[in-house]
Amino acid sequence: MKNKKNFLAVDIIYLCLMALGPLFLIVLKVLFTPHSDDISISGALVYFTVKLPLSDLPITETQVNSWVVIWSIFWLCKYITHGISVHIELKRQLVAEWVVEKTKNLVKGNMGDYFTDFAPFVAAIMGLSAFSSLLTLIGLYPPTSDINTTGGWAILVFFLITYYKFKCGPIHYIKSFGDPVPFLAPLNIISEFATPVSMAFRHYGNVLSGSVISVLVAVALQGLSSLIFGKLPGLLGNIPFLQIGIPAVLSVYFDIFSGLLQAFIFAMLTMLYIAGAFPAEDYAKKKAKRQNKQLNKENI
Repeated sequence: MKNKKNFLAVDIIYLCLMALGPLFLIVLKVLFTPHSDDISISGALVYFTVKLPLSDLPITETQVNSWVVIWSIFWLCKYITHGISVHIELKRQLVAEWVVEKTKNLVKGNMGDYFTDFAPFVAAIMGLSAFSSLLTLIGLYPPTSDINTTGGWAILVFFLITYYKFKCGPIHYIKSFGDPVPFLAPLNIISEFATPVSMAFRHYGNVLSGSVISVLVAVALQGLSSLIFGKLPGLLGNIPFLQIGIPAVLSVYFDIFSGLLQAFIFAMLTMLYIAGAFPAEDYAKKKAKRQNKQLNKENI
């Protein structure tokens, strides 16, 4: 009985710590958002600025919300994995095992056996992207609607792509720009740098456009409702009837479906670009030659 109470107490602590992050963001949003009667569409709020010698560092909603999302995901994972054992006793363990199994299968199916260790990285990208976009459901600024966030992720993916292209050495990497014919080298070089740009702008643009469209439709419905029902007597004339239900339907698409879809697309592109950049056959040949040389030295 005592162990069961302790187990439940730890669960409650994990859930409270997970919820503490969003509550903290809501308080910050209320304190720092300037009062305005008009609808405004702006970027991330600047909480404060750190003075530095070369350039000042603004601390914005994007940075704070990103760290809070990481905080909440960490405690969510602690909660889901709390009490895991060899014999399944909790339903949450089924969820944890399902996530791990599906992510491993996704990575193996799209990247091959060589990249099976990429499963945690891919899961982290999808989780961070999805939960960042879902912040709009509680009225918070999604970090994925800031080009700096998606741009940072895309640059990280670009470094990984370049790293695996270098697996066969710098000469092989330079020669790859001449495939399939040498005169296409300029286009291949442009394509190399266009990859992170397209990844960043695709994700950022879809999330931002969804937020903008939702706000514009809500404002239009408010004006139309006032025009049609504004002459009703008493308080009935002030009720925005057309805003009831329709924005919620839009939110299901733009905030939930589109946000989750963009997280999945970004993860898929990450896997395909990295796996496609890795010259598996050439690397296997190079590795075999190296092993043969080593065997010959040992025989001598």
